[in-house]
Amino acid sequence: MDPASLIGLVMVLVGVFVGAIMKHVNPAALFTVPAAFLIVIAASIGAAMLSNTMDVAKKLMTYVIKGIKGQKPFDTSGTIDQIVGFAERARREGLLSLESELNTIDDEFFKRGLQLAIDGGDPEIVAEVMEADVKAMQERHKAGAKYMMSIGIFSPTFGIIGAVFGLIATMAHLDDPSKLGEGIGAAFVATFWGVFMANGIFLPISNKLSSMSAQEVAYKRMIIEGVLSIQAGANPRMLDDLLRSNLPPKERASDDRKSA
Repeated sequence: MDPASLIGLVMVLVGVFVGAIMKHVNPAALFTVPAAFLIVIAASIGAAMLSNTMDVAKKLMTYVIKGIKGQKPFDTSGTIDQIVGFAERARREGLLSLESELNTIDDEFFKRGLQLAIDGGDPEIVAEVMEADVKAMQERHKAGAKYMMSIGIFSPTFGIIGAVFGLIATMAHLDDPSKLGEGIGAAFVATFWGVFMANGIFLPISNKLSSMSAQEVAYKRMIIEGVLSIQAGANPRMLDDLLRSNLPPKERASDDRKSA
């Protein structure tokens, strides 16, 4: 699991439920109104499903798990070293000499792009094919992030609906004032769950999915730039400097010292 997800989730739970205790609210009371869960969770997910296709809707748990688990960090520095090494060999021995290196590439996107270049594809076509792959991936990622965001947007509204139902039920007991306090308290449990699930779970997961997508897009576009530069016979040293501009300054400086 991504440490940021774990720490963030723990901080959310501690902040909310320990804060409730400090406010003299028993957190256990929030779990005693099953109707609140039904109204908020089921209805919110249902509304989000209504807003999407079944292909997207059925991946709900996949998106949740991916958002919490995170993704393996990209070895950007290692990929740059590999690209620069290929550029050096291509300059010395020609582009076709890289055919034997394809099996050393773990990234399928990189391997496919380099294969297109080795096969003599027009640079514009190579760029177009690789960019189309990136855009298709972006759309898939966008669908997941949007789905999570939809649930997060709908949750507070259904929480209010749950509170309205609770108040309607409480109004039926106006002749018994002893039940009014308990009834009003129970009515707002649905509102709590709607706001909590939206801001503590679904919207953060949506943001996480968008952030991971942006990182992967940047990584793949760096690969596109590298493949096209290899195909064009770019100077390896200049290519190294160009690609390392994608790294954070501290990592860039570390790599410079290593190569010196």
